[in-house]
Amino acid sequence: MQLALFDLDNTLLAGDSDFEWGQFLISQGVLDRELHLARNLQFYEDYKAGTLDIHAFLEFQLKPLSMHARSQLDAWHDLYMEQKVRPMMTDKARALIEKHKANGDLMVIITATNSFVTNPIAREYGVEHLIGTVPEEVGGEFTGRVSGVPSFKEGKVTRLNQWLAERGQKLEDFETTWFYSDSHNDLPLMKMVQQPVAVDPDPQLKAYAEENGWPIMSLR
Repeated sequence: MQLALFDLDNTLLAGDSDFEWGQFLISQGVLDRELHLARNLQFYEDYKAGTLDIHAFLEFQLKPLSMHARSQLDAWHDLYMEQKVRPMMTDKARALIEKHKANGDLMVIITATNSFVTNPIAREYGVEHLIGTVPEEVGGEFTGRVSGVPSFKEGKVTRLNQWLAERGQKLEDFETTWFYSDSHNDLPLMKMVQQPVAVDPDPQLKAYAEENGWPIMSLR
């Protein structure tokens, strides 16, 4: 069996679902534009620079989930998918997924973005398995806190190993392992697979990929 791992934001998507969720809530009047826009932009810049404080970001990003009923959040998410996400889903990304599906590979989207935002996106792409940062729930409603290890940087390695262990597997069991990502934040996991692929990479990842002879591709 072979394992294909995909980052989501700026890899399978031509944009960032986490950032766009915040922008969507601002556009709907759910979040105050003046209070939230600058912080949303700053967190996004920190992420690109590799300096993101993941816990501070998650406190900021998950709080709105705790302030509204799940039914309302689901309704907003349907509109968000239509307005923000589907325009970021590229034909080349779909073709890559279909290529691995046709090969019978085990496919996983692994993302730092929380699973409330990303589960419907994974389903839209036809990828059964998602490893994302998990927002804590009590009685079906979100608390605004994180459950477990955030799926970010080294946390992606931890979460993948946990997920495989639950299946009675480990990374070494697979004949071939791929990980497609755009971000230098994903280097801890990219270094662990047999076939790391830089997808529309940021400058830091592009330089590392060129230095180490990794393939570079575009899904745009």
